[in-house]
Amino acid sequence: MAMTELETLRHSCAHVMATAVQQIFPDAQFGFGPPIDTGFYYDFDLPRPLTPEDLKEIEQRMRAITKAADPFVYEEISGDDALKLFRDAGQTYKVEAIRDLAATGETISIYRSGDFFDLCAGPHVADTRRVGVYKLLSIAGAYWKGDEKRPQLQRIYATAFPSKKDLKEYLHQREEALRRDHRTLARDLDLFSISPEVGAGLVLWHPKGGVLREIIEDFWRAEHRKRGYEIVYTPHIGRKELWETSGHTRWYAEGLLPEMELEHQSFINKPMNCPFHVKIFGSRTRSYRDLPIRMGELGTVYRFERSGVLHGALRVRGFTQDDAHIFCRPDQFAEEVAAALDIARFILGTFGFSELQIDLSVREEDGSDKYVGADEMWELAESGLVQALDAAGLSYTRVPGEAAFYGPKIDAQVHDAIGRTWQLTTVQVDFNLPERFDIEYEDEDGSRKRPVMVHRALLGSMERFVAILIEHYAGAFPVWIAPVQAMLIPIADRHHDYCHEAAERMHAAGLRVEVDARGERMNRKIRNAQVQKIPYMLVVGDRDIEAGQISVRLRSEQDLGAMDIDQFIAAATSVAADRSEGYGFDDPA
Repeated sequence: MAMTELETLRHSCAHVMATAVQQIFPDAQFGFGPPIDTGFYYDFDLPRPLTPEDLKEIEQRMRAITKAADPFVYEEISGDDALKLFRDAGQTYKVEAIRDLAATGETISIYRSGDFFDLCAGPHVADTRRVGVYKLLSIAGAYWKGDEKRPQLQRIYATAFPSKKDLKEYLHQREEALRRDHRTLARDLDLFSISPEVGAGLVLWHPKGGVLREIIEDFWRAEHRKRGYEIVYTPHIGRKELWETSGHTRWYAEGLLPEMELEHQSFINKPMNCPFHVKIFGSRTRSYRDLPIRMGELGTVYRFERSGVLHGALRVRGFTQDDAHIFCRPDQFAEEVAAALDIARFILGTFGFSELQIDLSVREEDGSDKYVGADEMWELAESGLVQALDAAGLSYTRVPGEAAFYGPKIDAQVHDAIGRTWQLTTVQVDFNLPERFDIEYEDEDGSRKRPVMVHRALLGSMERFVAILIEHYAGAFPVWIAPVQAMLIPIADRHHDYCHEAAERMHAAGLRVEVDARGERMNRKIRNAQVQKIPYMLVVGDRDIEAGQISVRLRSEQDLGAMDIDQFIAAATSVAADRSEGYGFDDPA
């Protein structure tokens, strides 16, 4: 795939950065240095750990290199000459990369700029002066070729843009993203944790995180039941033969956790829920009248992810998918996909993601050997997906070559509060599992037919979705999903009983309320509730008790003053029931 102009600029800037590193560390060895969505990185094997001060010096050297305006010069080179060139330079990682290229028969090329040269296919900008405006961002560790059994290198992350304005906007968004980092907020708000003693990529949900997750799951189940889905539950493990039949041991071997032996049988932690739902469908004779059958499950699955790619709750090894599978007749397919898109739009919109960016992933036109299923089934599936998108009034981008080997799919991405894109909903057609598991239904004429199977996940996984929600709202959740909706704050010990009585009334009305009975000053209690991002702070003093009221403050720092408890309950329960943003009062939120 050809590089964009921005990727070319960033790739060129990576060479400038590598040149500066080599000037400071003449014995530096180089790994890979590609452009990425947010900028670029380069991996180095260096004689000592880098420090933030090193980044400043590297940037200074880069400025001198860019002023020199050395041209980027492309040169094709034979495998033997390339090996000698980089072996003489002491670049062992590049020597290995050259051998990999030679084994595939690819053309070997280098780029030179000044005294620096690197194994590279390009393209690059004309000279070092044209690498834009750049900033070195951070230092991280990275294993050579992503393999934890190989040497660990030092990675410098950086970014580059054509203009100072673009760079400034990006750095502001990055700073905002750091402020919203779900890992920090999850710790501060006591939502969940990941313990090395339990295992990397395995999330422990704390009570407040459990409340948040329960609210999301209950809403998910209720909306699915309204639309004719039946909730099922399946085991966490299955016999190896099941995954051989499904094809996972062949097509998904790297993602499977190691087998376990029980009573001379091999079992595997499930990486997906699909085969279990297929077995439920096949557990009895089905008629065309039974279809469509819609099964939904919040099912926990386990996949091996390398430690280097694990990232808080966004990338984990054990996660709960909001999974569903629809088994339908061919004539029902387009309508079922349209209904799946409808519930996706409703649920995502309720959580504050109203704009969807849609990709329609289809086969490569000349790659039929990479896919299973007859051409007519692929054509039926794609036309059904297009009909559903058109019926929903959703514009989309057709993406050849991105279909799964077993069918085309729709991917929906959302934009968060600071403009980042997250892929969430997937609606996917599957010709593979119905064939492999030989599931059928009896048609109107008595013949046996294969059902069309649709995989469908709206939120992706609970872990990842909660992480995205945390970052989208910066932890300040709407009232309806806030784990603690109100904090009652007694000014003095003599106000405790009144606060507990008020809390009981609010609990009875369905509100999630706590009383801060600690021996702290009122202002400190208010500040603590704001840090916890609790929507309402209800302060109680002598005058409030005399009037049978509470003084209401919002986490937005607005002071609404005293009001009757029933008045507050009515407003808070109303905004929670509507699942709307804001606080339920006339005052601006």
